[in-house]
Amino acid sequence: MLSRSNWLILGFAVLAAVIGGYIEHRHQTASADFAAPAMVGQALPAITLPDLDGKPHQLAEYRGRRVVLNFWASWCVPCLEEMPALTRVQEKFGEHAPIVIGIAMDEPVRVRAFLAAHPVNYPILLGHLAWPSTSEQLGNARQILPYSVLIDADGRILATHEGPLTARLLQEWQIAESE
Repeated sequence: MLSRSNWLILGFAVLAAVIGGYIEHRHQTASADFAAPAMVGQALPAITLPDLDGKPHQLAEYRGRRVVLNFWASWCVPCLEEMPALTRVQEKFGEHAPIVIGIAMDEPVRVRAFLAAHPVNYPILLGHLAWPSTSEQLGNARQILPYSVLIDADGRILATHEGPLTARLLQEWQIAESE
């Protein structure tokens, strides 16, 4: 049989678990509510992000070209696996290509170290990590990485994708030549 102090401790533990669950539920509901409207067809929100040197870039700067925003992090293995395909796409099409923009959802020091070991040929910007994060603002309610957003030349969101981009999807998005 439990003593009175053990019952008291058990009661506080249950209360803490209930409060913690409620807070987590509220956070997930708020996150889901923020990204609830379908992003496809909407105009790209006005977002300004710094590059690795701290220089701000408005995503609207890239209007006039098809753009793939690719959200990634240095600790994300699938992100690393898809980067060579994105580099090849950018290399193959050059200035005539849809531009790939990597948005690192990570600390700048980690991003620099990662890119020193795994260089890419497309611009890298630093996403905002605080809620709502940059990827959440563009529909990534579940915060899955990698996450990609296809934007048309007029600045409208054409598609979003959770997980690594495949060669087939890149072809469907019309940013890679068929093999």
